[in-house]
Amino acid sequence: MTGKHHGNDVWNLWLERAKPLIPVMVIDDITDAIPMAQALVAGGVRLLEVTLRTSCALDAIRLIRQTVPDVIVGAGTVTSAVQLQAAVEQGAEFIVSPGISAELLQAAVSWGGPYLPGVATASEVMQARTAGFRHQKFFPAAVAGGEAMLKALKGPFYDVKFCPTGGIGQDNYQDYLQLENVFAVGGSWLTPAELVAAKNWPAITTLAIAG
Repeated sequence: MTGKHHGNDVWNLWLERAKPLIPVMVIDDITDAIPMAQALVAGGVRLLEVTLRTSCALDAIRLIRQTVPDVIVGAGTVTSAVQLQAAVEQGAEFIVSPGISAELLQAAVSWGGPYLPGVATASEVMQARTAGFRHQKFFPAAVAGGEAMLKALKGPFYDVKFCPTGGIGQDNYQDYLQLENVFAVGGSWLTPAELVAAKNWPAITTLAIAG
């Protein structure tokens, strides 16, 4: 295992001043970016993941970073080195991927910032850990074994912390946060598509406060 931390310590610093929640923001309309981010921050949620599933996602990252104070914005669904570089150029402060590849791990190592590699098996945890990443995304959490899998991973990987995402919502996220090796949880329940479509930002703030 390498001695480099690759942003590991940054997560601890961020979580001293932010809720351990990372909403997955799907932004189809660029005009939604700022009010959605403001609504989440108003509810105390400051670690924001803008997923690169839409054409305006990179622009949204830049706008949020420039406009919304006290926010920590990152890029999610990053699947290539090209995407990682593009997101960083637009101001992404952290990177999240649904899985790992040799190319992406190397790009993240070269960048040196906070990166959550996506893992679902012990072998993938080992790959990411060997590359120096001790904070990882456990995805898709619900179908990859959920809480039982995370408990099983704790023994052999006592120094790895996870952010489970996938199949997590208002009804079960607290169960995950109670696990010793979970440092945060992620999901789209804080920004439901129907509320975003209706531009009901106060409702999103209410969800963030409840979280």
